[in-house]
Amino acid sequence: MKRFFCTFVMYKNMRMRYFKSLLFATLGCILVVSCASLRAPIITKNEPLTGYKYFYVTPTAELTSSAAAVYGNQYGSYGSAQTKSLNPSEVISGIMIKHGFVRLSELKQDLLGQTLVVNYGESGRRSLNFGYTIEVTIQMLSAKTNAVVCLCTAEGMGSTEADDIRIAINRALEGLFK
Repeated sequence: MKRFFCTFVMYKNMRMRYFKSLLFATLGCILVVSCASLRAPIITKNEPLTGYKYFYVTPTAELTSSAAAVYGNQYGSYGSAQTKSLNPSEVISGIMIKHGFVRLSELKQDLLGQTLVVNYGESGRRSLNFGYTIEVTIQMLSAKTNAVVCLCTAEGMGSTEADDIRIAINRALEGLFK
């Protein structure tokens, strides 16, 4: 009887170890597959930014997005929503100001030679295993000649679309100012 009991306990321990290792392997695979790496920002500079001191950002509409979470316990299910707002031109302005540029509320004739016109646009989405990324493109033009000074493209991924866009804008402009 003692021998049978020892064999049973040993068998149970082996099954438990096998189950734990299988569980950890499965969780590890899910973690690796669900983590997506963002593509590197694409920066095209046609001329240096050193000759420019001012910038004008074309107005953009405010974006509001939300993410919902559902959780529960023995008394029922509950949900909560997280809502975020974002105006892309404000994010762009903050980064440009941080790097020493002066924002103009309107284009001024006497400053056209030193002014960049900054345009923003969403340029695509890329589907991933458990979500997607949003790609943005930021174009900077010479206010005097309307020639493209530089072009920045990057993608972002966060918990809401507003986060995606904020991350993408930050990655694009920080890549430009490196």
